[in-house]
Amino acid sequence: IYTKAADVGADLVGKVENDIPEDDARNPATIADNVGDNVGDVAGMGADIFGSFAGSIIACCLLGYTEFAVDPNPLLAQQKAIALPYWISASGIFASAIGLFFVRTKEKANQREVLHAVNHGLLVAMVIQIGCMAGIIAILDLSWKLFGCIIIGLAAGRATGFSAEYFTSHAFKPTRSIAKAGLAGPASVIIQGLSVGMISSIPPTLIIAATVLAVVNLVGGFYGIALASVGLLSNLGITLATDAFGPVADNAGGIAEMAQMPAHVRENTDVLDALGNTTAAVGKGFAMGSAVLTGLSLLSSYVTRIGGSMALNGINIVQISPPGYAMAGSLVGAMIPFAFGAVTMGAVAKAARGVVYEVRRQFRDIPGIMDRTARPDYARCVEMVTHASLMQMVIPSLVVIMPPLIIGIGLGPEILGGMLASSIVCSFVLGLMMSAAGGAWDNAKKYIESGVYGGKRSDVHKACVVGDTVGDPFKDTSGPSLNILVKLSTYAGVVLAPIYRNQKDFWWVGIILLVAMFVFVPFWQDRVNKSFKSKKAMFESTPPALEMTAKTPVAVTLSPADHQDVKVQIHKD
Repeated sequence: IYTKAADVGADLVGKVENDIPEDDARNPATIADNVGDNVGDVAGMGADIFGSFAGSIIACCLLGYTEFAVDPNPLLAQQKAIALPYWISASGIFASAIGLFFVRTKEKANQREVLHAVNHGLLVAMVIQIGCMAGIIAILDLSWKLFGCIIIGLAAGRATGFSAEYFTSHAFKPTRSIAKAGLAGPASVIIQGLSVGMISSIPPTLIIAATVLAVVNLVGGFYGIALASVGLLSNLGITLATDAFGPVADNAGGIAEMAQMPAHVRENTDVLDALGNTTAAVGKGFAMGSAVLTGLSLLSSYVTRIGGSMALNGINIVQISPPGYAMAGSLVGAMIPFAFGAVTMGAVAKAARGVVYEVRRQFRDIPGIMDRTARPDYARCVEMVTHASLMQMVIPSLVVIMPPLIIGIGLGPEILGGMLASSIVCSFVLGLMMSAAGGAWDNAKKYIESGVYGGKRSDVHKACVVGDTVGDPFKDTSGPSLNILVKLSTYAGVVLAPIYRNQKDFWWVGIILLVAMFVFVPFWQDRVNKSFKSKKAMFESTPPALEMTAKTPVAVTLSPADHQDVKVQIHKD
């Protein structure tokens, strides 16, 4: 919410309304925009992928303890099954560190060549990790089928990454088709971007589905799925490095623009920035793929703790449920990702409007910003975005946490099982679509800025700027946040399973939680709206009077902004 509120607000007033370059020092929101890149794409995505990795390790431990209890030597088998994911994550640190040294490229490299350099490092780390994991399996004296599960997870991660690269890099046809659509105007850009995003969800979905089938047929249990998730994220070090690559390059470009450095500096950073959008999409694909595998593993743990069994025919997810219960829950679960996406997109829109009003106010009330004789109040925008993002995160958090509690306690574990299963599936596909569409819109704009279709400030560029602005909350807010929805909802199911199992003793708590949510949400939303209206009123208020004291004649030139009336009062003092 933070990063995109600043980005959208800066773009709308700076690039669209005042026709100044991106990251121009005259834009009061440019510092907040650059801070937001670090907040969202480094700290936020880092926490997200770390959460996915931790969740997959937890799922491995839970399922290893359960599934290896029937081994002839259960204690030793359980200890090995629990230790394995930790060994894998440790070896991944070593493999990632080595892989980083193999990222090399030449000067004046194009988008495809720079992308190849990053992939070279990833592939080297992957090969080293395979060797390390073979040694770990041999040392722990575990079945080589488990090694197969890890390899399948690694391969699924790379395949998902290649898919994200193809659909979001302007070196390939899908993103270039969005740029070409700009010849027909902004609406065509939006439509083509949505089309690319929807199509982009097909390959990763088939890859993850094939991964689940392969692993289940290989080892016959859900421990293998959790292990594949650990394998997918085992090279987390270099994966996070590629994800952080984007905001580092973006901030470097911002510094070059604000410092008015030579044009070739910005051209170089733009190439890296465009690659950063692609590597960020790859990181989001990794996070989404691992989240769905972790979610399925935790769902299996939930059903085991409740006392049922999983059905792999895709019809009755929870066999303990009476007819129709799981189906009713699945309908609710399919709705939750869309509700969550709605509130996060709305949060960005509202926070961005506050930034828009503040930037417009500064352009109006601080003379000299546009001719660089006055300095904008950057700190004010940073403060506003911080406050708005903290206020706006409350309701999306409730959308994640409350439904499992209300449904599990109020209606029972059967309906909750169906809700969790469909929520995982819908969040996965919707998150893929949003992340890829947003990255493709952004890189389509970057492709035009490289000089095609008229280059910067052309009508095609302006059309793609609109697409990029729409895509910002897609790729950096709602899309990645769906990973958190998948993980937290399944955590709520696994941790509170004993309470759900005895739900008939606590059903009234579900009603209390539901009533509390219906009371709190309007109250909080009203508080947020009042805060927003105060910022709007500040913009619409009359500018403060300009008071001057001079002993010699002073010439003052006043330029009315936004068609406001200018009143001049001359005092004898």
